[in-house]
Amino acid sequence: MEIRKKTCLRLGVTAFLLFLAIHYWKSVAGLLGLLLGACVPLVLGGVIAYVINVLMDFYERHYFPGKKAGMAAKSRRPVCMLAAVLTVLLLLFLVVRLVLPEFLSCVNALVRQAPQAVNQLLKHPTVQKLIPPDIEQKLSNLNWNSLLNQVKGVLASGFTGAANAVSSIFSGAVTALFALIFAVYLLLGKDKLGGQCKRAMACYLPESVLRRVERVLALLNQSFRSYVVGQCTEAVILGCLCIGGMLLFRFPYATMIGTLVGVTALIPVAGAYIGAGVGAFMILSVSPEKAVWFLVFIVVLQQLEGNLIYPRVVGSSIGLPGIFVLAAVTVGGAMFGVLGMLAGVPLVAAAYQAIREDVARRERGNVPPPDLDIMEE
Repeated sequence: MEIRKKTCLRLGVTAFLLFLAIHYWKSVAGLLGLLLGACVPLVLGGVIAYVINVLMDFYERHYFPGKKAGMAAKSRRPVCMLAAVLTVLLLLFLVVRLVLPEFLSCVNALVRQAPQAVNQLLKHPTVQKLIPPDIEQKLSNLNWNSLLNQVKGVLASGFTGAANAVSSIFSGAVTALFALIFAVYLLLGKDKLGGQCKRAMACYLPESVLRRVERVLALLNQSFRSYVVGQCTEAVILGCLCIGGMLLFRFPYATMIGTLVGVTALIPVAGAYIGAGVGAFMILSVSPEKAVWFLVFIVVLQQLEGNLIYPRVVGSSIGLPGIFVLAAVTVGGAMFGVLGMLAGVPLVAAAYQAIREDVARRERGNVPPPDLDIMEE
């Protein structure tokens, strides 16, 4: 009788809470949105900590690996964490330093050369045959100074929202700062925090549920770690190949565009084409013909990378067939943008591995899975 009373009480409380959530859905949705907004720095800090932890583990394995006590062992965690953070910041600084100044100079050059380039293009015989006479006359009589003044006026009118832009930048900087601080705390206390989470799950979850949760977390950790390492390795290889090929064919801005292509290659499948578009735009300020040949070079390089490099470096590391990688990137990008592209592949890889293991277990006659080690820190 006592169990029935508890069951009825739980059902009644659940139904009452569900009724309140449906009846006051606008207020509940607003509260949930406020809560999620407040958790953004924590989630961002967790992502930063996870990415830095991959590099931090590498440093820890090589920082006096034989020392179990003494100053070397005590300083291993803070020194390796500082080295990992400085490495990431240095890479970001180098990328911005290489790309941004040259990109701005190319934009200025294109703005200066646009009138002359359009006039020369209109005088070409092939173009004159394709363009109707009325459009050609309008383009020839186009007042570029007036057009540029109109563009400047539009840009100047946009400065009325400068206060909002400054406020957004300040808010983003504060969020990034809190996220970085939270990531530092996570990295310094990851062993203690991991142990506390294991103890809590062991106390509140049944044994069968605990084993499944541990396995799911282990698969997610393995998929994301392999994906981060493989994607970074593939980006470095693609960037080096792009720089080498551009130097070989004497394309301008070889180092900068190769770096940009390598960085954008962190976005699976479509990232390298984004970098290639920006690179072609920059080469256009020097030579339109070289810009076209650069696009041809990037298409060939991307085919080489997609068929040889990516499956061996990234696909083999996460154990996911190419068709599922493409599907994960497409669906994730359509639903959540760039974030969906980045997180979709490892999530699908973890689900693919879990389903494959479950199918294999069922085919063996529903034999229960063996005891699994708790996931690595």
